[in-house]
Amino acid sequence: MTVEFPGYAEMDCPPPLDRPPRILICAVQVPFVSGGAESHIESLRREFAARDYLVDVIRLPFKWYPPRQIINDVLAWRLLDLTHSYGMPVDLAVVTRFPSYCIRHPRKVAWVLHQHRQAYDFLNTDLSDFNDSPDDDEVRKCLYELDSRSLRECRRIYANSQNVAGRMKRFLDIESTPLYHPPPLTGRYRTEEYGDYIFTAGRLERNKRVDLLLQTLAATDRPVRAVIAGRGPMEPDLREMAAELGVSDRVSFAGFISDEELLSHYARCGAVWYGPLDEDYGYVTLEAFLSAKPVITVCDSGGVLEFVEDGVTGYVGQPGAEAMAAQLNRWHESPSRGRDMGEAGRERVCRLSWDHVIDALTGVLRDDIARVHRRNGGSQ
Repeated sequence: MTVEFPGYAEMDCPPPLDRPPRILICAVQVPFVSGGAESHIESLRREFAARDYLVDVIRLPFKWYPPRQIINDVLAWRLLDLTHSYGMPVDLAVVTRFPSYCIRHPRKVAWVLHQHRQAYDFLNTDLSDFNDSPDDDEVRKCLYELDSRSLRECRRIYANSQNVAGRMKRFLDIESTPLYHPPPLTGRYRTEEYGDYIFTAGRLERNKRVDLLLQTLAATDRPVRAVIAGRGPMEPDLREMAAELGVSDRVSFAGFISDEELLSHYARCGAVWYGPLDEDYGYVTLEAFLSAKPVITVCDSGGVLEFVEDGVTGYVGQPGAEAMAAQLNRWHESPSRGRDMGEAGRERVCRLSWDHVIDALTGVLRDDIARVHRRNGGSQ
């Protein structure tokens, strides 16, 4: 498969010298789905606006099946002209997850949340829609080419974690800088008590491995309860699994909960379970730590491990019910130690702020403004 990107001449996008910069955030929206990525985009928009930038968000829907459909979605982004809007230049385009970074713009900065993981690290697993057919293989190779070309056009490339940066380097040989940020409700997290239950929150999807939590509860003889917040396609299967494993009386499926309910559970639980498969970043970890709660996780949970250190800020086990039950038992045996770990976690993340994120993302804009200012002899 050969896909030719439409070419474009040198675009006129001069940096502003006498007005607030105009910034577009390019985001992807799967209809009817909302989670961490959507919260991330809204937080970024809010933080730009708080610093007097003129900012808006461009969202296009994304459909990844069958795999060949993905190429159409890439081209939809590529064909957009985002250099001007309403007769005024767009000064900076901040692109995020695939395929939004395929846009054309002379001042494009990437803050990559993730690539299309089904064609990369999820390939050849039951989490990928790609099979070993020649057609799917052709689409996958095309995606690698499109990603490589689109990302290399960026003036600067950031990732939202070292884990995501590592994937770009491993698969595409593209260097990027991790750029960490606080979770959406920063400033509102609190600690009230260390209760007798563990809490977890998020989309109920296969890669979040809530099924492992249920299996772990069945493998321990400790009277541990769990509250699971969130909705998703796995919810019916998880409820059925809880019944089959005989842990329904110790598991509460809370469904969608409000921000206040979320904050309350973090404030009152004894520990937080978060064991996704190779997570990109993971707000749950940061939310737990800002609530001074230890995190129980798995050694292959990816970005979670950039914050959770076994025996220091939480408990890290091997994948599998018996191994994770041992970690659950460690927490249950020593609540006071869990409290100390939670405090250590809070200390580890309490200094994360949006200031350095916004400074990094707007760096090329400031550089270009300074260059024009010097060229004009220092006069506006």
